[in-house]
Amino acid sequence: MRVKVLIVEDSKASREYIASTVEAVEGIEAFVTSSGFEALKLLPRHRFDLIITDINMPDINGLELINFVKKNPNYRDVPLFIITTEGHEQDRDRGIALGAAEYLVKPFEPGSLEGLLRRYLKLP
Repeated sequence: MRVKVLIVEDSKASREYIASTVEAVEGIEAFVTSSGFEALKLLPRHRFDLIITDINMPDINGLELINFVKKNPNYRDVPLFIITTEGHEQDRDRGIALGAAEYLVKPFEPGSLEGLLRRYLKLP
């Protein structure tokens, strides 16, 4: 059984880069959306094992998405990573306080994301 990772990123280039990095790990299927609103529509349709989100997005931003996910009993235990250009300590602290498990700043090393995916999803 493949694990499912939801990627929420409004930048097409970043979305494709993250998806290709995620799918390079054997056993993972990536689902991509370009907005928080699209992510909220997908959540009830699939059981995601991990969510990756950007912070700065139109409509529902990443922090609002995290807040929703972590307050919902159906999703609160799903690990959530933030990948963003926001490198300020207060942004990181806020994301972690809302419930993000990891916070990566763009540009990130694919190997670091792959390692985190393997650790959180318990993959070899």
